[in-house]
Amino acid sequence: MKAMIQKEFRELRRDKRTMAMLIALPILLLVIFGYAANFTIDDISTRVVGPGSEQVTAQLPDLFEVDADAAAADDDADGDTQTALDLVRDNKADVVIDTTTTPPTAYLDGSSLFSAQTAKGALAQMPDGAVTIDVLYNPDLTTAWVMVPALIGLILTFIGTIITSIGLVRERQNGTLEQLAVMPLKPSDVIVGKIAPYFILAALDMIIVTLLGVWIFDVPFNGNVALFGVGGAIFLFVVLGLGVLISTASQTQAQAIQVAMMILLPQILLSGFIFPLSAMPAAISWIGYILPLTYWVNISQGILLRGADLASLWPSFAVLAVMAVVIFTAAVLRFRRDLAPSSRRKSQKSSKAGK
Repeated sequence: MKAMIQKEFRELRRDKRTMAMLIALPILLLVIFGYAANFTIDDISTRVVGPGSEQVTAQLPDLFEVDADAAAADDDADGDTQTALDLVRDNKADVVIDTTTTPPTAYLDGSSLFSAQTAKGALAQMPDGAVTIDVLYNPDLTTAWVMVPALIGLILTFIGTIITSIGLVRERQNGTLEQLAVMPLKPSDVIVGKIAPYFILAALDMIIVTLLGVWIFDVPFNGNVALFGVGGAIFLFVVLGLGVLISTASQTQAQAIQVAMMILLPQILLSGFIFPLSAMPAAISWIGYILPLTYWVNISQGILLRGADLASLWPSFAVLAVMAVVIFTAAVLRFRRDLAPSSRRKSQKSSKAGK
């Protein structure tokens, strides 16, 4: 028994990925989850539209952070009710106060659930008649309306990353990677060929999940369907590319799944899917801004709930597009490196056979 125990410890010591999951991952999750698991909103981005903004701003509780620089740039003092509505739709602020009405009207972005809940409670504590509250895009602050758009991305991330990550690994374990090496195909052709079936199936999953979310949970679809489809396609390229990249760095399917899970967990915790990024400390929240799911959440909630257009969502589209290019380039380069040794071994075997 002692020999068996020593053998297992030696094997674990050689398996660096398993050791990372056993030791480093729990510590990492504890630290990240401890800081990220926070529903308390301390700062709510706020804009004031119309004349007399200074007086209204002075009456607001401290947690309402009025963006004076943005207000000056957009000339909010000359704005009207439509200006306020546009600012909320374009996600320029969580709360926009319109002083052209009597009393002033506070428009809350219901797609930003936790900020809207906090803002509604704080504004309700102000003196009667100081401000009226109008929650847009999610009037009842229904959790499902906010979660379903994010869940669509989480499901696609899970399917795309896990399923695709075992694709090339299966080729390596079955010994068919040698055959791919000698075929007249570019590495990019092989990768596109590998992900094409998964892309089609994942796109069908996206359509099904979206339709079910709209039907079962009464989630509105206020935006452009084509824009939603384009965003979904770019996001799928990112997550499928991640799966391929993982597979090129793994020798077995178990290793691929381990790495995929290490990538999936931060997406769940730090993308704003469960915990709002605005409630996280800067030392943790920056991680969320390098995760593709963060930008899909912004796109899907913006299109479904707010009816936002490309003019307001283009930064998220641009980031996902850059991610897709970078990830696919890295996957092609790694796959080309994997094929090169295989090709050389094949050539060496052929030359020896000729002799």
